[in-house]
Amino acid sequence: MHITDQMIDPELRGLAKAYRAVHSHITPGKMKFFTNVLKNVNGIAISKESLNYDQHYIPRYDGSTLRICVYYPKTPQKNVPGILWLHGGGYAMSVPEVEVPTIKQLVAKSGAVVVVPEYRLSTEAPYPAALEDSYLALQWLAKHGAEYGMRDDQIMVGGSSAGGGLTAALTLYARDRGEINIAFQMPLYPMIDDRLTGSSTDNDAPFWNTESNELGWKLYLGDLYGSENISPYAVPARADNFTNLPPTVTFIGSVEPFRDETITYVQRLQESGVQVYFKEYQGAFHAFDLFKPNATISKKATAFLMETFEYAVEHYFAKQPE
Repeated sequence: MHITDQMIDPELRGLAKAYRAVHSHITPGKMKFFTNVLKNVNGIAISKESLNYDQHYIPRYDGSTLRICVYYPKTPQKNVPGILWLHGGGYAMSVPEVEVPTIKQLVAKSGAVVVVPEYRLSTEAPYPAALEDSYLALQWLAKHGAEYGMRDDQIMVGGSSAGGGLTAALTLYARDRGEINIAFQMPLYPMIDDRLTGSSTDNDAPFWNTESNELGWKLYLGDLYGSENISPYAVPARADNFTNLPPTVTFIGSVEPFRDETITYVQRLQESGVQVYFKEYQGAFHAFDLFKPNATISKKATAFLMETFEYAVEHYFAKQPE
């Protein structure tokens, strides 16, 4: 699926051309370098004018600790949603702090408390490390969210790209464990299928393409890569059962690798009786809303997400198990 400049939305085209002019092959070393740069850039830190921010360190079973970032309104509210938000980065890179722009909007719309874990990246530990960390953070939110005004019947999960993939995996995992009920999920342009689809085959779109996708899955799945014996908690598209999952919102760009797997995921959810809110944006590449948020198409996608999220806050609840 060769992506020409003419296939890309006019407002995104300049950014796509600039990226292609400087792009070189992605490697695990470059992924680690990118993450280290983000960890040391103060500009992505919390905006103290609009949000409160706490850090906690949760013990893992092996004795190490998981860092979580907790964001909540300057004036904390009561009976608000609790959101576990999972950052993107192909499972291999990035940090929680890059999610602040999205988090600010979610908090402004709802007064929510938002937890973002610094889950283990695939460059240091393959599956199931990231999923285990995500579930550990979900357990922390379920236990401590009330301290930030959270109502325990409105726990939500969301994220974009690999964060969307972890969202889809975590809702499957939580459903099957039966310990925490999730009221709503937001897996945006999720990375959920390690197998080639029509849109992920020979895709050379900007910012994420067939080459980077293959590397991302190789790192995340480790020795499992290329086999058929892979858990749906690692690759949600491999799941057989999509029933009893929470209402869902997602969107996708028409020229990005994850288009086909996202559409299939949406269809399978709908066939299983799950309420899904979905839009496809013509001419949009991967993470277009994050890379060029002021483009008209990005504003439309963000508005769709926030409008659906507001509706979910008013209408979707999930009582916790006794």
